[in-house]
Amino acid sequence: MTAPAPIAAPSASCTVALADEAATAALAARLAPTLAPGLVVWLVGGLGAGKTTLVRGLLSALGHTGAVRSPTFTLLEPYNLPRFPVYHFDFYRFSSPDEWRDAGFDEYFRGDGACLVEWPELAGPALPAPDLQIALDFAAQAGPDGERGGARIARLEAHGDAGQRCLSAAAAAS
Repeated sequence: MTAPAPIAAPSASCTVALADEAATAALAARLAPTLAPGLVVWLVGGLGAGKTTLVRGLLSALGHTGAVRSPTFTLLEPYNLPRFPVYHFDFYRFSSPDEWRDAGFDEYFRGDGACLVEWPELAGPALPAPDLQIALDFAAQAGPDGERGGARIARLEAHGDAGQRCLSAAAAAS
């Protein structure tokens, strides 16, 4: 896998334990009011870590009532919400940073909506830096049957003032 694009050190961070999907939705509900046009959120974590689940919770808290699909194959799912659009990206299938440049996605990062980006490390250094990075991981190792429980850990890192507002809302959830 490609190394993550270099970004500035976070101005602050916090860790939130997520016992299950309901806890992930509660975190999303706390973060949703802090989203705004121009905000860039990177969602980092392995397969099944809960990135799309968190996006589903954010969109629901922002008033979206329809289905939320992972954009693994489409790369982008736009949501025209009452307050502003939200653009959900998934770069899992990128094999080269050239794909980011060739796709023309940079126009979505110019301020009319919030951008939620799964697998940002695969887009390379041209991808705009995050205001907030959320790293999701499993809270425990797999059990003897190979199954992992629903518990997750979310580590949030603020990069600048907009990210700090998000972080403050998330810290209130922990």
